Amino acid sequence: MKAKITLILFLLSLPAFSLSFNDPGDPADLAYRITAQMTDEQALAQTLMLAWVGAEPSPLILQWIRQRNIGGVKIFGWNTDNTRILAQAVGTLQTNALANEFGIPLLVATDQEGGMVRHVRGDTSITPGNMAIGASGRPRDAFLSGYYIGREMALLGINMNFAPTIDLYTNRDSTLIGPRAFSPDPLASGILGSAFARGHREWGVIPTAKHFPGHGDTPLDSHGVLPRIYAPLEVLWERELLPFRFMIHEGVPAIMSAHLAFPNTPGGSTPASLSRWFMHDLLREKMGFDGLIITDDLMMMGALAYTQSLSRAARLALEAGNDIVMLSITPFLNDVIWTYLLSTMRNEPEFRERVRDACRRVIRLKLEHLRGENKVPFVPDMAIVDAGIIDPEGSAFFLSLAARGTTIIDNNDVFPLTPANSGRVLLAGNFTEFFTAGSRAFPNAAWFRYSSIADGDELVTRAMNADTVIVSLSNRIGLNMLQRLRHLGRRVIVFSVLNPGYLYEVPWVDGAVAVYSFAPVSFTAGFSAILGRISGAGTLPFTLIGHPGN
Repeated sequence: MKAKITLILFLLSLPAFSLSFNDPGDPADLAYRITAQMTDEQALAQTLMLAWVGAEPSPLILQWIRQRNIGGVKIFGWNTDNTRILAQAVGTLQTNALANEFGIPLLVATDQEGGMVRHVRGDTSITPGNMAIGASGRPRDAFLSGYYIGREMALLGINMNFAPTIDLYTNRDSTLIGPRAFSPDPLASGILGSAFARGHREWGVIPTAKHFPGHGDTPLDSHGVLPRIYAPLEVLWERELLPFRFMIHEGVPAIMSAHLAFPNTPGGSTPASLSRWFMHDLLREKMGFDGLIITDDLMMMGALAYTQSLSRAARLALEAGNDIVMLSITPFLNDVIWTYLLSTMRNEPEFRERVRDACRRVIRLKLEHLRGENKVPFVPDMAIVDAGIIDPEGSAFFLSLAARGTTIIDNNDVFPLTPANSGRVLLAGNFTEFFTAGSRAFPNAAWFRYSSIADGDELVTRAMNADTVIVSLSNRIGLNMLQRLRHLGRRVIVFSVLNPGYLYEVPWVDGAVAVYSFAPVSFTAGFSAILGRISGAGTLPFTLIGHPGN
């Protein structure tokens, strides 16, 4: 009996068996067992995704990783001018994360949608964007866009991308979405978004559908304000929510929640990202999504304007059903956001269990996607990065995509327009690449770069000495420039860049070509269509009234 008691006491004195991220087993079961061994601090840390300022990791972000083992880091444009330094930074961050107790790697995320949203700059591809894919109408173009963008992310050690954007081009005046949308058509957006996501998964990159429940039907930008969309649930279900329903059915692993209010739904005036009705009742229960939910940035967005407190916004986001709270700042280790969340976790059992549930989901996602032969390397291979991450095959594809997406609108049979039949040409625009590509197409063309409405008089003077004026149109300033040319009796061609919605306001022009990004390949394709070298048969996301043939 004495020997048995001694054995029991000896066994009780032994340290508990510590689990590891690399242990075999079902991801859901292993995630549950790892979370059960975690302290409150360790579980809470997995629900945070933080950013840092500068090219190299800051001492503070390294503290959060070493001392707290946070769930992830977000890479912004201010981290990415030098691709080599970025790759080294990712390796440093992951090496520190893997040295923690459970060996859990970081989610290393960014926004690399293609087109106008390209947070990882440096040596990465500048692509035609989602609306060009929608204009081509080919799921294979969406797949290959996701494939080649995913390849670049994987080589840099970035294992999660906040793409595809499956918001709809519902509101033509949208400043935040616009050409980031594939289409106004819900089913087409779901199909193209799913194809893009599948391209990412070929390289082990985790795709994220955004911005749930849909950001396309507002002209407002949710950075700093809280847009309100008044569509009822019945409309949202068949419109904005349909692409998400499609992608959930196709197994999308992560969804980003948006800081938008929908007053005519049960969510009321609460931002969807902070609404348990939207995140749990609708997304989890009704739509059946069992993956990871992550907030859009809480620091610079409308949710903060709604709550007036970053720590309270973070708590509400977790209570609503988000699993990761994303912040574009690096708080101090004992900042109020940490102390408040940890105190709430310790004092309120329901909140503690919600945080632990979120932690389990984070770890399960990592176990499912950050292990195995297809995983993104934790430490990038610098020899590959130094050799160049842009694939010549990918570059050729993006040029061909730009060509397929380019859209010609010809009111007066002016196309093809060439140096032989255009007379004296004036190029008026605000993009350097516009002039570069335009000068290749029309070598003797004059240039005029506008930057404000005050440049209108000078443009009119220059236009009087031209026979054909080709104007780059991408914003209200460009629209004002165009309107000044209406009654001059000159041939006026619009070169629409990014959001094509401004074309609605200039039905009087002689012709137009639309491209959907400021990528050099888009300008090359646009001028190729003007010259008649390619068909320009891409489809606009709407019908233009007053433009014959459309």
